[in-house]
Amino acid sequence: MSRVGQLPVDVPSGVDVKIKGSHVAIKGPKGELDFSFSPQIEVLFAENEIQVKRPSDAREMRSLHGTTRALIQNMVTGVTEGFQKELQLVGVGYRANLEGQNLVLNVGYSHSVVVEPPEGITFEVGERSQQILISGIDKQVVGQIAADIRKIRPPEPYKGKGIRYKDEYIRRKAGKAGKVV
Repeated sequence: MSRVGQLPVDVPSGVDVKIKGSHVAIKGPKGELDFSFSPQIEVLFAENEIQVKRPSDAREMRSLHGTTRALIQNMVTGVTEGFQKELQLVGVGYRANLEGQNLVLNVGYSHSVVVEPPEGITFEVGERSQQILISGIDKQVVGQIAADIRKIRPPEPYKGKGIRYKDEYIRRKAGKAGKVV
């Protein structure tokens, strides 16, 4: 049995759940999310709890069971608390600014890189323009935007310069002729 799929999803007060066929819509204080799941999976809502059930123990059903439950849990968490990712800019002259809602990055290129936020995503720039906070209600979109921003200037292993996640560890290399760093 799927250990994740068996667990019920607790729905806090103030969150509205609508299940219609193979479609679930969740509305909360931060916004609204919807998701279409496999019609073979059964999703039940009763007494502030969402339960996900599967028809058989076939391999595909087992994988869909846990995945569906995890996605619904992420939707409930997103509309109540939201999700955040924090990035750091490491390098001399590397900085981030906000122009309206757009994020403008100066990361060692001859031009500034402008990142436009998709709907539901907000950017914040922290102290000394070295930290970027990405927040939104959809976990997948927040993570994808953070990965796309990191891809603009990934951290390099020799000096450690680039855009990295807040707690990311960059394994350093010695460099030419085994210099001691």
